[in-house]
Amino acid sequence: MGLLDHVGSAVSGAKSHIKPSKEDRPPEGASADDTEELDEESGNILMSLIGQLRIGMDLSKVTLPTFVLEPRSMLERITDFMSHPDLIFGAGKLDSPEERFLQVTRYYLSGWHIKPKGVKKPYNPILGEFFRCTYNYTDGTKGYYIAEQVSHHPPISAYYYVSPENNLLFYGELKPKSKFLGNSAATIMGGENRVVLLDRQEDGEYAISMPNMYARGILFGRMVLELGDTSKIRNEANDLSCDVEFKTKGYFTGTYNAIGGKVTKGHKAVGEITGKWSDSMDYKDSSSGKVEELFDAHKATIVQKEVIPEDQQEANESRRLWSKVTEGIKEKNLDKATESKSAIEEKQRALAKEREESGATWSPRFFVQKGEKYYPKMDALPSDDYRPPVVVDYFAKSA
Repeated sequence: MGLLDHVGSAVSGAKSHIKPSKEDRPPEGASADDTEELDEESGNILMSLIGQLRIGMDLSKVTLPTFVLEPRSMLERITDFMSHPDLIFGAGKLDSPEERFLQVTRYYLSGWHIKPKGVKKPYNPILGEFFRCTYNYTDGTKGYYIAEQVSHHPPISAYYYVSPENNLLFYGELKPKSKFLGNSAATIMGGENRVVLLDRQEDGEYAISMPNMYARGILFGRMVLELGDTSKIRNEANDLSCDVEFKTKGYFTGTYNAIGGKVTKGHKAVGEITGKWSDSMDYKDSSSGKVEELFDAHKATIVQKEVIPEDQQEANESRRLWSKVTEGIKEKNLDKATESKSAIEEKQRALAKEREESGATWSPRFFVQKGEKYYPKMDALPSDDYRPPVVVDYFAKSA
Protein backbone atom coordinates (compact mmCIF):
# COMPACT_ATOMS: atom_id res chain seq x y z
CA MET A 1 0.00 0.00 0.00
CA GLY A 2 1.15 3.54 -0.71
CA LEU A 3 1.53 6.19 1.93
CA LEU A 4 -1.70 7.90 0.87
CA ASP A 5 -3.58 4.67 1.55
CA HIS A 6 -2.48 4.95 5.17
CA VAL A 7 -3.15 8.69 5.49
CA GLY A 8 -6.65 9.19 4.19
CA SER A 9 -6.74 12.93 4.71
CA ALA A 10 -3.43 13.65 3.01
CA VAL A 11 -4.88 14.81 -0.29
CA SER A 12 -7.37 17.15 1.32
CA GLY A 13 -4.63 18.43 3.64
CA ALA A 14 -2.42 19.10 0.66
CA LYS A 15 -4.98 21.55 -0.69
CA SER A 16 -3.39 24.14 1.57
CA HIS A 17 -0.53 24.16 -0.96
CA ILE A 18 -2.96 24.94 -3.78
CA LYS A 19 -4.57 28.29 -4.54
CA PRO A 20 -3.91 29.82 -1.11
CA SER A 21 -6.50 32.23 0.23
CA LYS A 22 -5.74 35.81 1.20
CA GLU A 23 -5.87 34.73 4.83
CA ASP A 24 -2.98 32.29 4.36
CA ARG A 25 0.17 33.34 6.16
CA PRO A 26 3.52 31.67 6.87
CA PRO A 27 3.41 29.49 9.99
CA GLU A 28 3.68 31.67 13.09
CA GLY A 29 7.28 32.74 13.64
CA ALA A 30 8.51 31.57 10.25
CA SER A 31 9.95 33.91 7.66
CA ALA A 32 8.06 34.13 4.38
CA ASP A 33 11.38 33.42 2.64
CA ASP A 34 11.52 30.02 4.36
CA THR A 35 8.05 28.92 3.24
CA GLU A 36 6.64 27.59 -0.02
CA GLU A 37 3.21 27.33 -1.61
CA LEU A 38 2.47 25.45 -4.82
CA ASP A 39 0.05 26.13 -7.63
CA GLU A 40 -2.52 23.48 -8.51
CA GLU A 41 -0.44 21.70 -11.15
CA SER A 42 2.65 21.52 -8.97
CA GLY A 43 0.59 20.41 -5.98
CA ASN A 44 -0.92 17.56 -7.96
CA ILE A 45 2.51 16.43 -9.20
CA LEU A 46 3.92 16.47 -5.67
CA MET A 47 0.98 14.53 -4.27
CA SER A 48 1.33 11.92 -7.03
CA LEU A 49 5.01 11.51 -6.14
CA ILE A 50 4.33 11.28 -2.39
CA GLY A 51 1.79 8.56 -3.03
CA GLN A 52 4.65 6.32 -4.20
CA LEU A 53 6.84 6.85 -1.13
CA ARG A 54 7.30 4.89 2.10
CA ILE A 55 8.36 6.16 5.53
CA GLY A 56 12.17 6.07 5.77
CA MET A 57 12.64 5.73 2.00
CA ASP A 58 15.94 7.05 0.61
CA LEU A 59 15.03 10.05 -1.54
CA SER A 60 18.35 10.02 -3.41
CA LYS A 61 16.82 7.28 -5.56
CA VAL A 62 13.69 9.33 -6.28
CA THR A 63 13.51 11.72 -9.23
CA LEU A 64 12.20 14.98 -7.79
CA PRO A 65 10.08 17.34 -9.91
CA THR A 66 12.01 20.36 -11.19
CA PHE A 67 9.80 22.93 -9.45
CA VAL A 68 11.34 21.95 -6.07
CA LEU A 69 14.88 22.55 -7.35
CA GLU A 70 17.10 25.52 -6.65
CA PRO A 71 18.77 26.45 -9.98
CA ARG A 72 22.34 25.64 -8.94
CA SER A 73 24.32 22.55 -8.06
CA MET A 74 25.14 21.41 -4.53
CA LEU A 75 28.80 21.90 -5.54
CA GLU A 76 28.10 25.60 -5.92
CA ARG A 77 25.90 25.88 -2.86
CA ILE A 78 28.88 24.96 -0.65
CA THR A 79 30.40 28.33 -1.57
CA ASP A 80 27.81 30.02 0.68
CA PHE A 81 30.29 29.40 3.48
CA MET A 82 32.93 31.51 1.71
CA SER A 83 30.65 34.55 1.49
CA HIS A 84 31.88 36.53 4.51
CA PRO A 85 35.69 36.28 4.48
CA ASP A 86 36.16 39.37 6.66
CA LEU A 87 34.95 37.29 9.61
CA ILE A 88 37.98 35.02 9.51
CA PHE A 89 40.73 36.98 7.75
CA GLY A 90 43.54 37.54 10.24
CA ALA A 91 42.31 34.87 12.67
CA GLY A 92 45.76 33.27 12.77
CA LYS A 93 47.25 36.51 14.12
CA LEU A 94 45.09 36.43 17.27
CA ASP A 95 47.10 35.38 20.32
CA SER A 96 44.27 33.72 22.21
CA PRO A 97 43.27 30.18 21.14
CA GLU A 98 39.74 30.94 22.33
CA GLU A 99 39.55 34.03 20.10
CA ARG A 100 40.78 32.07 17.10
CA PHE A 101 38.23 29.35 17.78
CA LEU A 102 35.46 31.94 18.05
CA GLN A 103 36.44 33.47 14.69
CA VAL A 104 36.19 30.06 13.00
CA THR A 105 32.83 29.44 14.69
CA ARG A 106 31.53 32.87 13.64
CA TYR A 107 32.61 32.25 10.05
CA TYR A 108 30.90 28.86 9.86
CA LEU A 109 27.61 30.15 11.30
CA SER A 110 27.53 33.07 8.86
CA GLY A 111 26.79 30.94 5.80
CA TRP A 112 23.37 29.56 6.67
CA HIS A 113 21.30 32.68 5.97
CA ILE A 114 22.15 32.52 2.23
CA LYS A 115 19.41 30.51 0.55
CA PRO A 116 16.76 30.80 -2.16
CA LYS A 117 13.25 31.88 -1.28
CA GLY A 118 11.01 29.00 -0.29
CA VAL A 119 11.80 25.33 0.17
CA LYS A 120 14.26 24.42 -2.55
CA LYS A 121 16.86 21.71 -3.13
CA PRO A 122 20.00 22.21 -5.24
CA TYR A 123 20.74 19.88 -8.15
CA ASN A 124 22.18 16.52 -7.18
CA PRO A 125 25.63 16.64 -8.86
CA ILE A 126 26.40 13.87 -11.32
CA LEU A 127 29.54 11.77 -11.01
CA GLY A 128 32.59 13.74 -12.14
CA GLU A 129 30.78 17.07 -12.23
CA PHE A 130 32.88 19.94 -10.89
CA PHE A 131 32.49 23.59 -10.03
CA ARG A 132 35.27 26.19 -9.74
CA CYS A 133 35.32 29.88 -8.99
CA THR A 134 37.59 32.65 -7.73
CA TYR A 135 37.17 35.55 -5.34
CA ASN A 136 38.71 39.00 -5.66
CA TYR A 137 38.63 40.71 -2.29
CA THR A 138 38.60 44.46 -1.70
CA ASP A 139 42.08 44.39 -0.13
CA GLY A 140 43.59 42.91 -3.31
CA THR A 141 43.82 39.34 -2.03
CA LYS A 142 42.24 36.35 -3.77
CA GLY A 143 40.54 33.08 -3.00
CA TYR A 144 40.23 29.91 -5.12
CA TYR A 145 37.57 27.21 -4.84
CA ILE A 146 36.93 23.88 -6.55
CA ALA A 147 34.51 21.04 -5.80
CA GLU A 148 33.87 17.71 -7.47
CA GLN A 149 31.25 14.99 -7.16
CA VAL A 150 33.50 12.09 -6.19
CA SER A 151 30.79 9.46 -5.66
CA HIS A 152 27.24 8.99 -6.92
CA HIS A 153 26.04 6.07 -4.77
CA PRO A 154 26.37 7.14 -2.03
CA PRO A 155 26.46 10.84 -3.05
CA ILE A 156 29.67 12.56 -1.88
CA SER A 157 30.82 16.07 -2.78
CA ALA A 158 34.47 16.96 -2.06
CA TYR A 159 35.65 20.56 -1.97
CA TYR A 160 38.76 22.68 -1.47
CA TYR A 161 39.31 26.43 -0.96
CA VAL A 162 42.52 28.37 -0.45
CA SER A 163 43.33 32.06 0.03
CA PRO A 164 47.15 32.14 0.15
CA GLU A 165 47.59 35.78 1.20
CA ASN A 166 45.06 35.30 4.01
CA ASN A 167 46.59 32.00 5.19
CA LEU A 168 43.29 30.15 4.88
CA LEU A 169 42.62 26.57 3.81
CA PHE A 170 39.22 24.86 3.83
CA TYR A 171 38.57 21.34 2.61
CA GLY A 172 36.09 18.59 3.28
CA GLU A 173 33.31 16.45 1.97
CA LEU A 174 29.52 16.42 2.22
CA LYS A 175 27.64 13.13 2.36
CA PRO A 176 23.90 13.95 2.30
CA LYS A 177 21.25 11.28 2.80
CA SER A 178 17.65 12.26 2.15
CA LYS A 179 14.76 10.41 3.75
CA PHE A 180 10.98 10.67 3.61
CA LEU A 181 9.44 11.01 7.10
CA GLY A 182 5.75 11.41 6.36
CA ASN A 183 4.90 15.10 6.58
CA SER A 184 8.59 15.98 6.34
CA ALA A 185 11.58 15.22 4.15
CA ALA A 186 14.95 15.17 5.90
CA THR A 187 18.44 15.63 4.52
CA ILE A 188 20.91 14.07 6.96
CA MET A 189 24.22 15.85 6.39
CA GLY A 190 27.17 13.54 6.87
CA GLY A 191 30.78 14.40 6.17
CA GLU A 192 33.08 16.97 7.71
CA ASN A 193 34.37 20.47 6.98
CA ARG A 194 37.94 21.32 8.00
CA VAL A 195 39.50 24.76 8.49
CA VAL A 196 43.26 25.33 8.65
CA LEU A 197 44.89 28.62 9.67
CA LEU A 198 48.08 28.27 7.67
CA ASP A 199 49.96 30.77 9.83
CA ARG A 200 48.90 28.83 12.96
CA GLN A 201 49.52 25.27 11.92
CA GLU A 202 50.18 24.35 15.53
CA ASP A 203 46.39 24.62 15.96
CA GLY A 204 45.92 21.70 13.61
CA GLU A 205 42.49 21.46 12.00
CA TYR A 206 39.17 22.88 13.08
CA ALA A 207 36.70 20.09 12.28
CA ILE A 208 33.04 20.97 11.73
CA SER A 209 30.01 18.73 11.25
CA MET A 210 26.76 19.95 9.70
CA PRO A 211 23.18 20.20 11.01
CA ASN A 212 20.40 18.38 9.21
CA MET A 213 17.75 19.99 6.98
CA TYR A 214 14.01 19.42 7.11
CA ALA A 215 11.27 20.36 4.67
CA ARG A 216 8.18 20.42 6.88
CA GLY A 217 4.53 20.41 5.90
CA ILE A 218 4.78 18.59 2.58
CA LEU A 219 1.39 16.94 3.25
CA PHE A 220 -0.34 19.26 5.69
CA GLY A 221 -0.11 23.01 6.17
CA ARG A 222 2.40 25.20 4.39
CA MET A 223 5.89 23.90 3.58
CA VAL A 224 8.67 25.32 5.77
CA LEU A 225 12.43 24.82 5.66
CA GLU A 226 14.16 24.17 9.00
CA LEU A 227 17.68 23.35 10.13
CA GLY A 228 17.75 20.89 13.00
CA ASP A 229 19.82 18.79 15.38
CA THR A 230 23.43 19.45 16.38
CA SER A 231 26.55 20.68 14.63
CA LYS A 232 29.87 20.16 16.39
CA ILE A 233 32.94 22.39 16.00
CA ARG A 234 36.13 21.09 17.57
CA ASN A 235 39.83 21.88 17.72
CA GLU A 236 41.72 19.05 19.40
CA ALA A 237 45.07 20.86 19.62
CA ASN A 238 43.62 23.49 21.95
CA ASP A 239 40.98 21.22 23.50
CA LEU A 240 38.20 23.58 22.38
CA SER A 241 34.76 22.56 21.13
CA CYS A 242 31.28 23.93 20.56
CA ASP A 243 28.05 21.98 20.24
CA VAL A 244 25.62 24.16 18.29
CA GLU A 245 21.99 23.12 18.57
CA PHE A 246 19.85 24.15 15.60
CA LYS A 247 16.49 24.19 17.33
CA THR A 248 13.39 23.03 15.50
CA LYS A 249 10.06 24.55 16.43
CA GLY A 250 7.74 22.47 18.55
CA TYR A 251 4.06 22.20 17.71
CA PHE A 252 3.04 24.60 20.48
CA THR A 253 6.31 26.15 21.65
CA GLY A 254 9.59 27.52 20.36
CA THR A 255 10.44 29.54 17.30
CA TYR A 256 11.98 29.00 13.87
CA ASN A 257 15.71 29.26 13.09
CA ALA A 258 16.88 29.53 16.72
CA ILE A 259 20.30 28.25 17.75
CA GLY A 260 22.08 27.72 21.04
CA GLY A 261 25.65 26.67 21.62
CA LYS A 262 28.19 26.27 24.41
CA VAL A 263 31.92 26.75 23.83
CA THR A 264 34.05 24.63 26.16
CA LYS A 265 37.75 24.20 26.83
CA GLY A 266 38.17 20.74 28.26
CA HIS A 267 35.24 20.51 30.66
CA LYS A 268 35.15 24.22 31.45
CA ALA A 269 32.57 26.55 29.89
CA VAL A 270 34.14 29.37 27.87
CA GLY A 271 31.11 31.05 26.33
CA GLU A 272 27.57 30.72 25.05
CA ILE A 273 25.98 31.41 21.64
CA THR A 274 22.33 32.43 21.24
CA GLY A 275 20.15 33.92 18.51
CA LYS A 276 18.88 32.98 15.07
CA TRP A 277 21.01 31.78 12.17
CA SER A 278 18.77 33.72 9.78
CA ASP A 279 19.05 37.01 11.68
CA SER A 280 21.54 37.83 14.42
CA MET A 281 23.57 35.81 16.91
CA ASP A 282 25.32 36.85 20.12
CA TYR A 283 28.22 35.46 22.13
CA LYS A 284 28.45 35.73 25.93
CA ASP A 285 31.85 35.25 27.56
CA SER A 286 31.46 32.97 30.59
CA SER A 287 34.21 34.55 32.71
CA SER A 288 33.42 38.24 32.14
CA GLY A 289 29.74 38.06 31.32
CA LYS A 290 30.36 40.37 28.36
CA VAL A 291 27.97 39.96 25.42
CA GLU A 292 29.07 40.76 21.87
CA GLU A 293 27.37 40.46 18.50
CA LEU A 294 28.63 37.35 16.79
CA PHE A 295 26.96 37.93 13.40
CA ASP A 296 24.07 39.90 11.92
CA ALA A 297 22.81 38.67 8.56
CA HIS A 298 21.10 41.99 7.86
CA LYS A 299 24.34 43.98 8.11
CA ALA A 300 26.66 41.53 6.35
CA THR A 301 27.87 42.02 2.77
CA ILE A 302 28.12 38.89 0.63
CA VAL A 303 31.31 38.64 -1.42
CA GLN A 304 30.45 37.58 -4.96
CA LYS A 305 32.31 34.78 -6.67
CA GLU A 306 33.63 34.98 -10.21
CA VAL A 307 32.94 32.13 -12.62
CA ILE A 308 34.31 31.89 -16.15
CA PRO A 309 31.66 32.19 -18.92
CA GLU A 310 29.73 29.01 -19.63
CA ASP A 311 31.02 28.80 -23.21
CA GLN A 312 34.56 28.54 -21.81
CA GLN A 313 33.67 25.87 -19.27
CA GLU A 314 34.17 22.15 -19.72
CA ALA A 315 31.11 20.04 -20.49
CA ASN A 316 30.91 18.67 -16.95
CA GLU A 317 31.29 21.99 -15.14
CA SER A 318 28.19 22.69 -13.09
CA ARG A 319 26.78 25.83 -14.69
CA ARG A 320 27.32 24.61 -18.25
CA LEU A 321 26.13 21.08 -17.46
CA TRP A 322 22.84 22.26 -15.91
CA SER A 323 22.37 25.37 -18.08
CA LYS A 324 19.25 24.16 -19.94
CA VAL A 325 17.63 23.00 -16.69
CA THR A 326 18.41 26.36 -15.10
CA GLU A 327 16.94 28.18 -18.11
CA GLY A 328 13.75 26.15 -17.83
CA ILE A 329 13.36 26.83 -14.11
CA LYS A 330 14.00 30.56 -14.48
CA GLU A 331 11.59 30.75 -17.43
CA LYS A 332 9.05 28.71 -15.42
CA ASN A 333 9.03 26.27 -18.33
CA LEU A 334 8.89 23.04 -16.35
CA ASP A 335 8.67 20.86 -19.50
CA LYS A 336 11.97 22.26 -20.75
CA ALA A 337 13.59 21.88 -17.32
CA THR A 338 12.32 18.32 -16.89
CA GLU A 339 13.38 17.19 -20.38
CA SER A 340 16.87 18.68 -19.93
CA LYS A 341 17.28 17.12 -16.49
CA SER A 342 16.14 13.73 -17.81
CA ALA A 343 18.67 13.92 -20.65
CA ILE A 344 21.51 14.48 -18.17
CA GLU A 345 20.37 11.60 -15.97
CA GLU A 346 19.91 9.24 -18.93
CA LYS A 347 23.44 9.97 -20.16
CA GLN A 348 24.78 9.20 -16.70
CA ARG A 349 23.00 5.87 -16.62
CA ALA A 350 24.42 5.00 -20.04
CA LEU A 351 27.98 5.85 -18.95
CA ALA A 352 27.56 3.79 -15.77
CA LYS A 353 26.36 0.83 -17.84
CA GLU A 354 29.36 1.15 -20.18
CA ARG A 355 31.77 1.10 -17.22
CA GLU A 356 30.02 -1.92 -15.75
CA GLU A 357 30.14 -3.86 -19.02
CA SER A 358 33.79 -3.03 -19.68
CA GLY A 359 34.91 -3.54 -16.08
CA ALA A 360 36.32 0.00 -15.98
CA THR A 361 36.57 1.89 -12.70
CA TRP A 362 36.03 5.61 -12.28
CA SER A 363 38.37 7.82 -10.24
CA PRO A 364 37.94 11.47 -9.19
CA ARG A 365 39.93 13.97 -11.19
CA PHE A 366 40.74 16.57 -8.52
CA PHE A 367 40.55 14.60 -5.26
CA VAL A 368 41.92 11.42 -3.76
CA GLN A 369 40.33 9.38 -0.98
CA LYS A 370 42.34 8.33 2.07
CA GLY A 371 40.20 6.68 4.70
CA GLU A 372 37.04 8.73 5.19
CA LYS A 373 38.64 11.95 3.93
CA TYR A 374 39.10 13.38 0.45
CA TYR A 375 42.25 15.42 -0.21
CA PRO A 376 42.87 17.66 -3.22
CA LYS A 377 45.27 16.31 -5.83
CA MET A 378 47.72 19.17 -6.03
CA ASP A 379 49.06 18.30 -9.50
CA ALA A 380 45.53 18.00 -10.96
CA LEU A 381 44.20 21.38 -9.79
CA PRO A 382 43.36 23.96 -12.49
CA SER A 383 46.34 26.29 -11.99
CA ASP A 384 49.30 27.17 -9.78
CA ASP A 385 47.04 29.60 -7.90
CA TYR A 386 45.34 26.59 -6.30
CA ARG A 387 48.60 25.07 -5.03
CA PRO A 388 50.67 27.60 -3.09
CA PRO A 389 53.83 26.04 -1.57
CA VAL A 390 52.52 26.33 1.99
CA VAL A 391 49.49 24.16 1.10
CA VAL A 392 51.56 21.65 -0.87
CA ASP A 393 53.82 21.28 2.18
CA TYR A 394 50.84 21.02 4.52
CA PHE A 395 49.22 18.14 2.65
CA ALA A 396 52.60 16.44 2.14
CA LYS A 397 52.92 16.31 5.92
CA SER A 398 49.32 15.65 6.94
CA ALA A 399 47.91 13.41 4.22
